[in-house]
Order: sequence, then structure tokens, then C-alpha cells
Amino acid sequence: MDPFDSSDSLEGPSKAAATDTEVSEPWSRFSAWLECVCVVTFDLELGQAIELVYPYDVKLTEKEKTSICYLSFPDSYSGCLGDTQFSFRLRQSVGRSSSWFGQEDVYNMDAPVTLQKEHAHFHGYVYFRQVKDASVKRGYFQKSLVVVSRLPFVNLFNSLLQVIAPEYFEKLEPCLETVCNEIDQWPAPVPGQTLNLPVMGVVMQVRIPSKVETPGGSPVKQPQTENLLPAPTVLPSVYELDLFKCFQSVLIHVQMLWELMLLGEPVVVMAPSPTVSSETVLALVSSIAPLRYCGDYRPYFTIHDSEFKEYTTRTQAPPNVILGVTNPFFIKTFQCWPHIIRLGDLKMSGDLPKQVKVKKLAKLKTLDTKTGIYTAYKTFLHKDKALIKRLLKGIQKKRPSEVQSAILRRHLLEQTQSFILPLERYLESLMPPQRSVSPWKTPPQIRSFSQDEFMKTLEQAGPQQMLKGDWTGLYRRFFRSPNFDGWYRLRHKEMTQKVECLHLEAICGADLLTWTKDKSEVEIVDLILKLREKLMRARKHQLPVKEELLERLEQSIQTIISSLPEDLQTLLHRQ
Repeated sequence: MDPFDSSDSLEGPSKAAATDTEVSEPWSRFSAWLECVCVVTFDLELGQAIELVYPYDVKLTEKEKTSICYLSFPDSYSGCLGDTQFSFRLRQSVGRSSSWFGQEDVYNMDAPVTLQKEHAHFHGYVYFRQVKDASVKRGYFQKSLVVVSRLPFVNLFNSLLQVIAPEYFEKLEPCLETVCNEIDQWPAPVPGQTLNLPVMGVVMQVRIPSKVETPGGSPVKQPQTENLLPAPTVLPSVYELDLFKCFQSVLIHVQMLWELMLLGEPVVVMAPSPTVSSETVLALVSSIAPLRYCGDYRPYFTIHDSEFKEYTTRTQAPPNVILGVTNPFFIKTFQCWPHIIRLGDLKMSGDLPKQVKVKKLAKLKTLDTKTGIYTAYKTFLHKDKALIKRLLKGIQKKRPSEVQSAILRRHLLEQTQSFILPLERYLESLMPPQRSVSPWKTPPQIRSFSQDEFMKTLEQAGPQQMLKGDWTGLYRRFFRSPNFDGWYRLRHKEMTQKVECLHLEAICGADLLTWTKDKSEVEIVDLILKLREKLMRARKHQLPVKEELLERLEQSIQTIISSLPEDLQTLLHRQ
């Protein structure tokens, strides 16, 4: 066995790459938050067209521009007059390179998995205005201001648009340039810190959660070091929607929706507007937090989307996607999909909105299809009647929507944590014992995940939730989902890194110089090269090892080199 060798390769970008792209790059602070800002207008000859992209040197492909154009306007069936806000998500063009790759990974290291920057998709946040205007041929002013970002901060970017869009529609381009220059002065999005973001005379104060915080717990209050003028507008969350408002007409079916999301089932949300469509899809995706939803999801999807054919083909089973749509044409297109949620307008009133019913898919045939959840799905777990009663009581007592949302979010969070906990416990048992990690041997392997072995552990340590039902059946179905695959890959990578760290610590604690005394020069050089590689990998993959430990290892390498003949020393110092 080769000492210090490691057969496990670790993937991930380097911290060195991140520091190389620091503030010297133009627009580097802006790009830490946004990819670009676009203005989409309606041209009589061209239809939807991009009027402006800022900064000017941002390179969007023609395919991306076309997608942004179509996704930035509500379709004609929505009848959106006045100002409308919604969001979309689009696939980036293949082969696109990111100029800010290093920055992303410094951020992603500390951010919860559900809030990490995306490498393959953009999020678009839209502020659309349609008002009567006699000076325009069509009789209407129609324009969208769109913020494009890799960050899933729907609440922050919606709030940003509420500040800048009305002003932009009045003053146009110079105003947009000023806003982008202000954003280019913002501090970097650092998880765990309270950040003040000034724009157009308003200071938005936000806090991005870090992955070390307990989900759903109260963030640590940071002392205010300056008296800001104007006083900041504090956003309670950069990403959380009003969950109660989004689910108000499907409250009695929350258990079913949670299971469909957990299992990554194909779901279509048919809504009366892009606002309802996008908010509902994002609420569904967030319902399984802190687990990351690993399928594709499109908060607003149109027939012009580049993936339309791929997602609507009848020659294969529907993909693991959640689509939010508003065009009634889709009712016919998606008849073969297993789960369709047809919603009406989201209107918050004093009473419980009429709850939609679960209906057979066969009834989904006409363009005037009534609201309902069209599915043949039977839940594995029973409904939580206590939760529904509590929320109903809240409606009667006129409890604020944000409080109702907090109750609902806490329930879903605890249910997901309860589901994941037995899996986490089982993973711990797959780790090699610490005593088996020797500096003189290859790092021990992590045992393979066995579904059957895991199922046996449920008898002693099953989910802690009080909900009755077929938990075993739910786990078996979960193992076939993209969410299990994504979760397991991430956890396995983290476990591999942990074993790497333990091995490094063992090497640093060993007397390497004594080991070399009776070894040949070839063996010693081989050891030095392997130690250097291990050191480089630790820094490149940002392993959670103390810097002093790495410095000690570096010192050990230098000591061993010093014990060699001068010609070899010169050669090794050159490398």
C-alpha cells in the first residue's frame, strides 16, 4: 500500500481562483449580485424585443436573449394591466463560461444549499408595466425591467425592482446607469452578515443565512456599527415568500404537495397570472427546505421556451420538472402529466379561501377547466389535522399572514428534518472509525449506501414526526428521485472531505523525518511529491483544516528536503 496516497478525487473550484478575480475586474461587485439588467419592450414589427442590456459588455447568447424576451411579458390571457411582478428561471446556453466562477464558489462554500448560486441557470425577476398610452400605435405602453441573477433571492430583487422600476419608466436610461453604478458599490453577498445595500436614496438592509445556522432558527443579531441616514428598510428575508398566501387555496392538501416535491414528481401549476404561477412554483420548491430540490423548475414557462418540445413530448414519461404556466393551451398539451394544479387568483381575505378539490385527470379536458388538483396520487402519510386546525383558527382570529406563514414553514421544515434525520444517522455509520485512519496507509473507504440496510435501521430509529402512514414506502420511492441522488452526492463529497481531513491531521501528527531515515532517496522524493499534492488539494478544495496544520505540514516537507543531498534539494525547490 502506498503511504499518503489517496484514491478519492475531490471536485470543486479553488479559493486561489476566487482571490485572483477580486475587485480589479470591472463590474466585479455588481456581478457578485447580478448578471445584468435588461429592458424588454413590445415592438410592432418584432414583437417582444430587448431594448437595452446593462452593463453594455455583458455577453448574452441569442438563445438567452430570446428566452428573456418571451419570459419577461405576461401572455395575452393574463390580462395584466398596471404593474405586475413575477419571476422566471432559464437554462444557460451550453458552453457559456462564467467570468465570476471563483466568486460564486467562495459564496457557495458558506451558503445553505437552497440559496447557492447556480452554474447552469439564470433567475429573472420582472417588473412589467402595461398602461394606456394614446401616443403608441397599439394604444398601450408595454415594457419590462428585468434583473437577471444567479442568486435565488426573490424577495430582495422584487424589493429592488419596486424601488427602481417606477423611477426608470419615468426617467429611462440615465437612471438605470446610475442604479447599476450604485449596485457596483455594494458589499459582497456574504452569508451570515448583515449588509446595507443603498440604491436611489433607499438603504435595504438584508441578511443572507449561512449554512452553519440552524434552519428556521433566529439569526444572531449583529451590532449596528453606524447610524445610517436614511434609516434602512429591513427586509426580513432575502428569499422567503408569503407561504400562507401562496398555499391558501390548497392548505388541506399541503401534505400531498410536500410529498410530490420530496419525490421530485412532474407537476404543472396552471395559474391565472405569471405572479401566481411563479410564486406558487417557488413556494412548492421551498416546501422541502433544508433539502435542495434537485429537479428542474420553471416559475413561469411559455410555449416559446427553448425547452418546450423537450418537456411536452409524448414519446417518453414526463421529466422531473415543475412548470408554472398561464396559457390555457397547456391544458391540452399536459394532459398526459400525472399532477396538475389548477389555481384561481390569490386574494387574501378575512375568511378561508375556497379549498380546491382533488380530481381525476380524466376531467382535465376543456379550456374552462375548474380549479383543483388533478392527480391519481395517494399520499404515503396522513394529513396533519392539527396543523390545518391551527391555521383555520388563525384565520378566525385574523392572525397576520406572516405569522401564518411562519407556522406553515416551521411545520414543513420539521417534517423534512424528521424525514432526513434517519438518513443522516445511517450515513454516519458508513464513515470509517477514526482509529482506522493511519498516516502510513491510504485513507480508509466510506462504506456503500445499502437501501435494505437503511430500512432495517428504521425499526429502531425511524422519523420522530407524529404523522402516521407508510414511511417505509415513502423512503423507497424517495430513493428513486433526483432529490435523493442530489442529496447523497453532496453528503458523500462532504464525507470524503472529512476523511481527507482526518488523514491530513494524522500525517501532521506523525514523525515523518524519522520515517525517512532508513528509506532510499527515490522513496523520500516520492513521499515529498505526495505530501505536496496533498497540501495543494487541501488548499484547492478548501478542506475544513486549520491553516496552522497546513503550515506545519509545509514545514515538515521543507525539513525533509533539507535532509537530502544538495543537487536533489535544488531540483525539488525548483518544482
